[in-house]
Amino acid sequence: MSEMILVEKRGHTALLTMNNPPANTWTEASLKALKATVEGLNDDKDIYALVITGQGEKFFSAGADLNLFADGDFGVARNMSRGFGEAFEALSQFRGVSIAAINGFAMGGGLEVALACDLRVAEEQSQMALPEAKVGLLPCAGGTQNLLNLTSMAWAKRLILCGERIKAAKALEIGLIEELVPQGGALAKALEMAEAVAQQSPSSVAACKKLIQLAHQRNNTITLPTEREFFVDLFHTEDQKEGVNAFLEKRKPEWKNC
Repeated sequence: MSEMILVEKRGHTALLTMNNPPANTWTEASLKALKATVEGLNDDKDIYALVITGQGEKFFSAGADLNLFADGDFGVARNMSRGFGEAFEALSQFRGVSIAAINGFAMGGGLEVALACDLRVAEEQSQMALPEAKVGLLPCAGGTQNLLNLTSMAWAKRLILCGERIKAAKALEIGLIEELVPQGGALAKALEMAEAVAQQSPSSVAACKKLIQLAHQRNNTITLPTEREFFVDLFHTEDQKEGVNAFLEKRKPEWKNC
């Protein structure tokens, strides 16, 4: 679909690689490519599971390209929030099992794509955060909601409200990931898990997944659109422009709370 989302089929597993160096950041084009790729895989009856990972050894994904938000353009904000929502919700609704192979830094939208998956494997050197509030933004790709499906409300608040960055071992401890592996081992373990999925009836797996997710879907129809609206509303504030530009200029932001 796109050079930004590389697709390789290995038996009944589709391997998706985020490929936007140097940090595998998300753009409108890559989000559209992810959505189209997942929708295509839904139509491929030979695919039972997908694994998503990042190109290179340092980054799984650093999230959104903040250069897009530097001028505070309201239209760009709305397009990107919609793009994130459509892409990551398509991923979460994939009929098979989705597994994130976290092979490095997973920041902001980079962590949110992993949260949209069914399972997460992380290498021991990986670090994770939802630091959007540090730059005058908020997680708009399901982060405020999906995080609560995995960990406690207290840890969700520490990660989002305090901007805390955690290492993979802590992520395992608090339930953010399901498997911790040595450096370089995330992809192999994720593919192993995907192979286990392939040993089961894909029809049964799809039905079971729908039932497991049913409890959250009713709430998400309200909360996920609200999350995106709050993200766009921040572009009416001076703090949004200050936060993004301070990050890009490598300086400390001067908040005005307006």
